[in-house]
Amino acid sequence: MEKEIEKNIEFLKMLSKQYPNVASVCTEITNLKAILNLPKGTEHFLTDLHGEYEAFTHVLKNASGVLRRKATELFGESLNEAELRSFLTLLYYPAEKIEIIKESETDLDKWYSENIHRLLEICRAVSSKYTRSKVRKALPKDFKYVIEELLHRDFAIEDKAHYYRKIVETIIDIDRADEFIEAIACVIQRLAVDRLHIVGDVYDRGPGSHIIMDSLMKHHSLDIQWGNHDILWMGAACGSAPCIANVVRISCRYANMATLEDGYGINLFPLATFALEQYGDDPCLQFMPKTMEHANYRQKDLDMISKMHKAIAIIQFKLEGQTILKHPAYEMENRLLLGKMDRDAGTVEIGGQYYPMKDTAFPTVNPKDPYSLTEDESEVIEKLAHSFINSEKLQKHIELMYTKGSMYLKYNSNLLYHACIPMNEDGSFRNIPIEGSGYKGKSLLDKCDELARQAFYNKEGSPERSYARDAMWYMWCGENSPLFGKDKMTTFERYFIDDKKTHAEAKNSYYALRDDPDAAERILVEFGLDPQTSHIVSGHVPVKRKDGESPIKADGKLLVIDGGFSKAYQATTGTAGYTLIYNSYGLLLACHEPFESIEKAINEEKDMISTTTVLEKTARRKSVEDTDVGEELKKQIELLSLLLAAYRKGEVKQRKA
Repeated sequence: MEKEIEKNIEFLKMLSKQYPNVASVCTEITNLKAILNLPKGTEHFLTDLHGEYEAFTHVLKNASGVLRRKATELFGESLNEAELRSFLTLLYYPAEKIEIIKESETDLDKWYSENIHRLLEICRAVSSKYTRSKVRKALPKDFKYVIEELLHRDFAIEDKAHYYRKIVETIIDIDRADEFIEAIACVIQRLAVDRLHIVGDVYDRGPGSHIIMDSLMKHHSLDIQWGNHDILWMGAACGSAPCIANVVRISCRYANMATLEDGYGINLFPLATFALEQYGDDPCLQFMPKTMEHANYRQKDLDMISKMHKAIAIIQFKLEGQTILKHPAYEMENRLLLGKMDRDAGTVEIGGQYYPMKDTAFPTVNPKDPYSLTEDESEVIEKLAHSFINSEKLQKHIELMYTKGSMYLKYNSNLLYHACIPMNEDGSFRNIPIEGSGYKGKSLLDKCDELARQAFYNKEGSPERSYARDAMWYMWCGENSPLFGKDKMTTFERYFIDDKKTHAEAKNSYYALRDDPDAAERILVEFGLDPQTSHIVSGHVPVKRKDGESPIKADGKLLVIDGGFSKAYQATTGTAGYTLIYNSYGLLLACHEPFESIEKAINEEKDMISTTTVLEKTARRKSVEDTDVGEELKKQIELLSLLLAAYRKGEVKQRKA
C-alpha cells in the first residue's frame, strides 16, 4: 500500500481537491460500492434505420415493446385491452392523446388523477434499478421536486397518504396536469432505455434521416457505429465530390428530396436547371424514382426528378472514374465503364463481354475523355459542394456522427460493427494495403476510423485531408471496405444493362463464414474479447426472415439485426426491423411488424406489434459491477482507497470540506 501511495502521490494530491478529507472519501466509496450492486441498465441496439423516422420514433417511445409488457404486468388485471391501448397511447404521445381525451371525457379531473397515478407506477418500475441521483438528473426542471416526492412515496407511512394525494389534486386544480403528464411520460421513455446503440446506416432511402438525427442529438446516452451510408454522408459533408454526387443520386432515386432541401437546405436548383438543359427531351425512363409512395409528387415532378437523377448519375460516374484513376491502389479499374461504351453499337464491354445498353443518350460524355466534367457539370458539383459544406444543420449532425460514432465499439463484452471484417476464404483476415502498410482485422478498422476523422478535422487543402476524403468514398463502395463487404457496386449495370448477371455483387468471404463459430471466435479474440462470454452485433445485410433465415449466427455468437426498418427492404425480409435488448436478465430480440404511421398510432391507438424472443438468460442477474461502467467504478474505488490510506498515514493533509 505504501509503495502504491508513493507512486501515485501527485495524483492523490490532485484528487484530494475533490475529496478533501476522510469523511468525503468514505462517503464516495460507500456510494460507488452501492452503485456496483444495482442491476445493469437496459441497452437497446438498432441498425439500418435508413430515414424511417416514424418507425424509429415509435420504437424509442415504446422502448421496443418493453413499456407495453411493463404496463401489462402492472395493469393487466385492472384494465381491459381497449383501456390498456388508450393508456399506452397516452404514455407514448401524451400531448396529442390529451387533446383527443378533452373532446370526449366528461369527468376530466378523474381521468387525470387515474392516469397520473398509473404513470407514476410505471415510472417507479422503470426507475427502480437506478440511483436517486441518476433519476433526479432525468427529471424535468419544472417538476423535479414533485416527481421525486411522488416516486419515492413510502406506502407504509399512512400519515403521508393525504400529503401525496394532495400533490396530485393540486397539480390538477392549478391546470398543470397536461404538462405534468407530458413530463413524466418523457421521464419513463428516457429511463426505459439506459443506452442506445445505433449499429449503422441512419441515412438514405427513407424520408427523414435528418429527423432521426435531430432526435439523436437530444438523446441522453448514445453511440453510433458508422454504416456505409453514414460514411457516404460524412464524406459529402467533408466536401468529397464523388460522395456528394452519390448522396444526391440516391435521394433522386428514392424521390427523397425533402431531406436534402427541407432538412439541410441543399440548393438543388443548379442541378435542376442543368438537367433540363441537357436532358429536357430525354424521357429518362431508367431514372424514374424507385419509390412512388410520396403522394405530394405529381407526375411532372417525378419527370423532373428523373432528369436530375440521370444528370447527377453521369456526373457521379465521371467523378468516381477520376478518383479510381488517381488511386491505382484501389484496384477498381473494372468500374471504369464510361470508357467501355460503344455508343454507335449501343453496347458496353464488361469483363470481356459486350452487353446491349438500355440507354445511349449521353450528351455530356466525351468518348475521347469520358471522365472529364463539362464546364456546366463542374459548376453544378461546385455549387452542390458549397451547399453541403455550408449547411449548418448538416455539419452539426455530422459532428454528432464523429463525437458519438466510430467504426466499431466494444461495450459490455459485445463487439458492435455495421458490416464485416474482411476475410479470406480460409477464414484468415484479409490484409489490405493502405499508404504503404498492410492492415487487417482490428488494425484495418482502426485505420479506417483514423482516415474518416482526418477527412473532417484535418486542415482544408492539406494532402492528408485530400487523401482521407477519397478514402471516405472508397469506404462507401470499395471491395476491401469493412463497411461495404462486396467485390463491386454495380450501379452502372443496374441502370443500363438488362442482363441481371451483371448486377451481381459477390460478398466477401466473411458472409459465408458468419455461421461458423470458429470464425466468430477469431474475430472476438482479435478485438480482445472473451469468445465464451461475448457477442458480435452487426447489420448491413437484411435478414430474410420470410425465407426462414435467422438473425442468430455462429451458435449465438454473432447477431445480425438488420430486419428491414427501411420500407424498401420489408418485402424481402418479411419483417419491419429488429431491436436487440440487453438487460440485467440477458439478451432478448424484438421482431417488429410494419408500423403504419404516428398518426394512426395516436388516432387509432395502433401500437407497433413486436414479438420478443429470449436469446440468452443469465444464471445470475447482471449488476453494474459486471459492466464496463462497473470496471471504471472499481478503478475509482481503488484510487479513493489509496487516498483514504494516504490521509490516515498523513501522506496527504486533510482539509475542511
